[in-house]
Parts: sequence; C-alpha cells; structure tokens
Amino acid sequence: MAMLRVANCPSQELALTNAAFVSSADSDFVPYAELGDLVLFTRPHPEVEPGQIALNGVQRKLLRVSTGDTVRVEPFTPPVDAVKMAESIKRAFVSQVFTVGQKAAVEYCGNNFLCTVNSMLVEGAPDGVRNSRGLMIPDTGLVFEAAHNSAIKITNQKATTINSSLFKAKEFSFEKLGIGGLDTQFEDIFRRAFSSRVFPQSVVQRLGIKHVKGMLLHGPPGTGKTLIARQIGKMLNGKEPKIVNGPEVMSKYVGQSEENIRALFADAEAEQKARGDDSDLHIIIFDEIDAVCKQRGSVNSGTGVHDSIVNQLLTKIDGVDSLNNILLIGMTNRKDMLDEAILRPGRLEVHIEIGLPDEAGRHQILKIHSSKMSENEFLGQDVDVADLARRTKNFSGAEIEGLVKSAVSFALARQIDFQNLSSMEIDEDNVKVEMGDFERALLEVVPAFGASTETFERCRLNGIISPGEKFEKLHHTCRALVEQVRVSDKTPMLTCVLEGAAGSGKTALAATLAIGAQYPFMKLVSADNMVGMSEMGKCQALAKVFEDAYKSPLSLIVLDDIERLLDYVAIGPRFSNVVLQALLILLKRQPPEGRKLLVIGTTSLPHVFEDMGLTATFNVSLHCPLLTQRDAKVVLSQLGAFEPHELDPAVAMLDHETPIKRLFMLLEMARHGAGAGAESAGKVPLERWITCMEDLAG
Repeated sequence: MAMLRVANCPSQELALTNAAFVSSADSDFVPYAELGDLVLFTRPHPEVEPGQIALNGVQRKLLRVSTGDTVRVEPFTPPVDAVKMAESIKRAFVSQVFTVGQKAAVEYCGNNFLCTVNSMLVEGAPDGVRNSRGLMIPDTGLVFEAAHNSAIKITNQKATTINSSLFKAKEFSFEKLGIGGLDTQFEDIFRRAFSSRVFPQSVVQRLGIKHVKGMLLHGPPGTGKTLIARQIGKMLNGKEPKIVNGPEVMSKYVGQSEENIRALFADAEAEQKARGDDSDLHIIIFDEIDAVCKQRGSVNSGTGVHDSIVNQLLTKIDGVDSLNNILLIGMTNRKDMLDEAILRPGRLEVHIEIGLPDEAGRHQILKIHSSKMSENEFLGQDVDVADLARRTKNFSGAEIEGLVKSAVSFALARQIDFQNLSSMEIDEDNVKVEMGDFERALLEVVPAFGASTETFERCRLNGIISPGEKFEKLHHTCRALVEQVRVSDKTPMLTCVLEGAAGSGKTALAATLAIGAQYPFMKLVSADNMVGMSEMGKCQALAKVFEDAYKSPLSLIVLDDIERLLDYVAIGPRFSNVVLQALLILLKRQPPEGRKLLVIGTTSLPHVFEDMGLTATFNVSLHCPLLTQRDAKVVLSQLGAFEPHELDPAVAMLDHETPIKRLFMLLEMARHGAGAGAESAGKVPLERWITCMEDLAG
C-alpha cells in the first residue's frame, strides 16, 4: 500500500484504454491496482514519475480527486481460478518430475506465481508408503492452497481431496490419546463439527452452508467431557485452544465480565478481518458453561450481570458481525440450566451426550489405565480385564480410573511395613497388582450412579420366606414385570405399586426384586433420606433420582412408603400437594430413547391413593396380604422356631391375620427372653412364647 500523487494521462490515446499508468519503479501495482472501490488495469510508462499514478478524466471524476491530490493505492491480486491455473501448470510442466518441497514459477493472468509442492499422491504406490517424487501427467489432479501471508484467493477449486492439513495426524488412535469408550461420540463430533471444514472453502460456498460454530458436551460428572475437548484441541492444526472455566469469566467490576468474553474472541476477529475465509480455526473450550450461561432472568443478582454475559456471548457467536473461524466447545453437567437461546442452531447447535460407557467402553478404559502396568510387568497374570469390565456397571471413566488407583494402592501396601518405615527396602520386582486387589477396590470404589445393593439388603434383614401359593404367585408376577422391562422394546417404562397393611412385607419384597433384577442403576427413595427437607427440596431430590436413572440404559427406582414422602397426615387430612404433583409428573414422563425404567412404589394406604389420583398413575397395583394362621405355620416351620409338637399351640396364640414383620419381631422377643441355650439353638420354648404373647396382649 502506498500514497501516490494523481497525474494526467500521458496521451489522449492512452486515456481511451481505461488503464492507469505508473512509473516502472512502482511495479508492485502492475498489472492491477486497487483505488477505493475501483480496481484498474495498470501499466508502467516512462513519462510517469515515481510516486505518481496517471488517471484519465473519467477515473478522476469517479474517485473525486484532482491532479496533484494523493490517493491510497494497493496492489490487487485477482482470485485464482483453480481450474484455469491447473491447465496453465499442466501445459507448462507436463512430463516433468517433481519432488516434495520443490518450487516452480508460473505465469497466470499477467502475474508471476511461485508454487511449492507440499505433498503428492502417486498412482499405484503401495499403501502406507510416503511418496516424495512423482511424474506430472495430463490427468494429474491439482489442489491449491494459498500461503497464509499472501492475499491470494483460490476460487473454483474442485474437491479432489480433503483438507488434511486441518489435523496434525492422518490417523487417530483413541487409546493412544487416552480416550476410551467414546468412539461413537467422536464420530458424531467430527461429522457435525468438522466434516464441512475438511473440504475446500469453494465447496462449502457452493453448498451454501456455514460451518458449525459451537457444540455442547453434556452428561454426568467424570464421563470424559473435558478430556474430549482437550484432545480435540491437540489434534487440530489451528491456533492453540483457549481453555476457560465458567466462573473465571465472572468479575466484581461493572462491565469487566463482558470484556472478558470479548477478549476470548479478539484474536479470531482480528484474523478474520485480515484473512477472511483463509483464517485458521480458533477453538474456545468453555468448561462449566452453566456458571455463565444460566437462563436469563433466573439469577436475582440485582445487577443483571449474568444476563449481560449471555447477551454478549450470543452476539459474538451469532451476532451481526458473527465469526466463521471459531469453534466454541461448552461443557456442563446441567444442560437444563442453560439459556435456551444459546442452544439453538447457529450457536451451540451440536449437543453430544457423553454418557456412562458400555461394557466395551469400560474394557477400553481399563486397558488404557492399566497399559503402563502391563508393559512394565506390574499387572498380575490373573487379572481379567474383561471380567472387570462386566462388573463395573454404571462406572464413569473417572471412577474406573479411581478403581485402578485403589487396586494399585492395595498392591503397594503389601510391600510396606508400616511398623518400620525408616529401614524398609522396596523390592520393585515383587510389586504385582493382582485380581484380589481389584476385588477389594470394587468394595471401596462405588459408582455414583450405581445400584444401592447394601441399602436394599438392609430392607430384608430376615430374608424372604414363601408361606404358600398366593405369595408365590405374587412373587412370580413381580419378577415377570422386571423381565418385561428388561427385554421388551414396547415397555420403556413400567410403574407398579405394592399395597397392603403395615408390616406385610412390601418393602422387603421390593428390595428382593431389586437385588434379583441386577439392573445397572437401582435406587431406594424413602422418607428417611428427606428428613428436614422443604417441599421444594423434596421435589428436587425426586427429580434428581429420576434424572440419574435416565442416564443408565436400565434402571429401577423403589419409592418406599409414598404416603410418608407426601407428608400425609390422617388428621385433616393433610399432605404436600407440591410433592404429589411432582411425583405424578415423574411417574408419567417417559424416559429418553434407549433408556428403560421400572418404578416400584409401596403404600399402606391404598384408599388414600385413590383420592389423590396416584393409583391410576401406576400401571400395575398388587396386593401384599397378611399371614393367616395357616401361612404363619408354614413360616414358623421353615424357620424351625418350635419343636414339631409345639408348633400348633404356638400358632393358635396368633391372630387370624398377622403382619409378617410383627411375626419376626415376636420371635426375636421370645427367643431373647428364653435364655442363652435356647437362643443359640434357635428354638423358642412354648412357655416363653405364651408368656410373651400374654404380656403383649396385656
């Protein structure tokens, strides 16, 4: 660019050529020069002095300048038509042998261009062999790429090959990158976010589309969202990714938070203004984006800072002067908290759920975290990685890593004498991580979204005893429901309520079904866990249990004593309508596609459920009966509580209908009051049983 002084055209004949004339010393402006909005064909002329540009009267009038004025003149490089350039090169260089890195000069439209051979594909070369030399033939395909520091623009380029320069490596090994169980998610990410970027810009322009500017990675904690974002940044040849945590953007100073957002996009803006579509890709990784992009109006800060930050981010991604050289990757565990405007197409339009890995994914993650041990012969021969993958249902990637660390800690502890640390010698050759270490680690590391087996075991301390045919039929029906949800594609969600008198064994039956089901996700929800909670707190806790269940492919939720969850009191009657409405909604809402859910509820007040509308909400209602004297005799016989000749008199002391929970309680009272000998033998003396029953009756 230079400031040249306007002069008259050297002659009348030259004025009619509509060309501008410069001195031979100003050859940078030949053959084209840009003056404001005009591009003029430029020739050197001996009568024009250095620092001058000769224009005819029409040109001066268009530019609104007079002789002696100075104008800003820039060299203009016309777009290079890839097809015509390829024809010129092949005419000049056909039958010549070129080497990678070789340079050659070629003339095109009056300009001399310096071309460099960056890479080549040779026909007939074996797979995997890198070629450095090749013969140019008439059928050779040419792909052009303008140097970053040039003003050259390539047009009409045919997509004979992809833009492999976008990535640092030609092939990817997810295991080498330390990423396991996320192959499907990576395929979706590359298809949505990068498939348009690997094609030449001319193809994208002819398709009439814009590149994806943002994606959202969401899912439970520890599933690898941050890891994926970091590895994407490492695999690309663009600028070094900018990694920012959501809370870091916030500032106590007025306007500073918005300025921090603008600073993230400043480099991308400057490069797009300078280079346009040839700009490099700028990646911004936004961890915990829910801290910044909460729904507008949901934060009562009084200053409106959160709303301003959301507006500023929306403007930068998809505003009037939106950028096409950015990729914003947001990560969150709470997609529901984000402002819906930022999730629409044109902004964070690609939503990838990074869920819990399946068995194949867990196997891959275990191999990644144990690869060093295996290479250095620290991994025991008895360690079965495939078996561990099967046993780590609902483990996230971070929890699997924690499992491996725990197993290693057990292996190292065997080599340490905690009584004499000062004089202890470490024998590295004896350090082995064995299968037993992983067995102990499985007891220590519990998945956040796993099955609460221990909780269910505590709900059936006396086990399950079948008193007769009607109980067997009830158990069979319940097990059939469990299998229906497991195998049926037509039943993604099934709800069942077990109703009966207090102590009839409803909770124990539900716990037994859960333990036998072996679903990856099982959760017991009871009023014990919600003591002191407000109504909104209970609603949020219930909603979170269901949301966690939706993250697993197969889940079971037990809602124990639902009337207690609703704070039901017969006096009045009174109950929490807020919790009731939340429960009605959650029981009717279908799980996401590919997820299955079984909900088992228990209640001692079925008539109250009728009035509340809960009974109609459950798909199945099953009755848990009390024990008749005949049923109680079967139970006492199986328990071996009495001598055979004392069994009938003992049963005769019972009511016609007895809750099974009460029966177990009576047995324990009689057994503990009968002396040490009877307690150890497991038998209850009839005299002690009669005394206990009379005391309770009195």
